[in-house]
Amino acid sequence: MCANFQPISATQAPLFTNQQLSFDVKQDIYPGYAAPLLFANPDNPAEWRSAMFGMVPKWAKDTSIAKHTYNARSQTVMDKQSFKRTWYNNQFALIPVQTIFEPKYIDGKAHRYDIRRKDGDLFTGDAFIRSMTINADDHPFMSQFHKPKDEKRSIVVIKPQQRMDWLNMTHESAYKLLLPMSGDYLAEHCPKPKKPLKTAQIDVFSN
Repeated sequence: MCANFQPISATQAPLFTNQQLSFDVKQDIYPGYAAPLLFANPDNPAEWRSAMFGMVPKWAKDTSIAKHTYNARSQTVMDKQSFKRTWYNNQFALIPVQTIFEPKYIDGKAHRYDIRRKDGDLFTGDAFIRSMTINADDHPFMSQFHKPKDEKRSIVVIKPQQRMDWLNMTHESAYKLLLPMSGDYLAEHCPKPKKPLKTAQIDVFSN
């Protein structure tokens, strides 16, 4: 669920806190990439940190495990070895994004769609270091994505007025904010840009 998203830009950072981004941000984020996340800070409303998209537990041999730990299921987060320590330590964060990308299956083939707010505003996905998902089988919008027979999953979008609540939340209370996406969103077909073919350079000045 949501293995790819477009993060905020440096110019958009002040919309969330008075702290600027002090690190570079890629335009597209995939598991294993560093992304800007918001964390609670006692001296500021919140602070930016560069954090890997995908959990890398202490027992992992390398960071490749991030390809399998970038989302946690709300139903099992407290039991999974990869996530439960962070969950019980109340290490909550927010992932501000411009758009997320999901596959929509048409005639048996996956097509990449971008999902964004209709009003163009940014939205914040919940994270306890990494993003969490909830069931979306009956969601009027998110149920159209992923394989037809697979369980439908959705990110949780934390409303602007609840952002600080989430960052300072305890795991005992966190579930009350794990609600289905609400508001107006749109989805548009957005094929992944193809990498340019490598061709031999022609030296026009050789003769």
